[in-house]
Amino acid sequence: QVQLVESGGGSAQSGGSLRLSCAASGYTYSSYCMGWFRQAPGKEREGVAAIDSDGNTSYTDSVKGRFTISQDSAKNTLYLQMNSLKPEDTAMYYCAALWGMTTVQALGADPEADFGYWGQGTQVTVSS
Repeated sequence: QVQLVESGGGSAQSGGSLRLSCAASGYTYSSYCMGWFRQAPGKEREGVAAIDSDGNTSYTDSVKGRFTISQDSAKNTLYLQMNSLKPEDTAMYYCAALWGMTTVQALGADPEADFGYWGQGTQVTVSS
């Protein structure tokens, strides 16, 4: 059974930091491109960051220089270090394992159309 379980969400002040984790199990971790996505109330889900098995990364423009995606393949765990948080970063954050995609393609992944696995999400709230 495939599972992606996110943790590490919570509340932070503007300018603060949080670190999200995603523990993956039930599939061959290294065969998939991994990504972080977020969805704020009333907005569409957007790709935040992605990383492939070679360590190549891509980020959406709004988080470049502030967020860092990384992974520990030995532990099948994905991370998102979020620094200099802003109120507009407030959203539900999801991790995903995406089949057959580059990191750039992964940022535009469609949960309804693209093959992959998705977690249930962890809430991040940033106050000003």
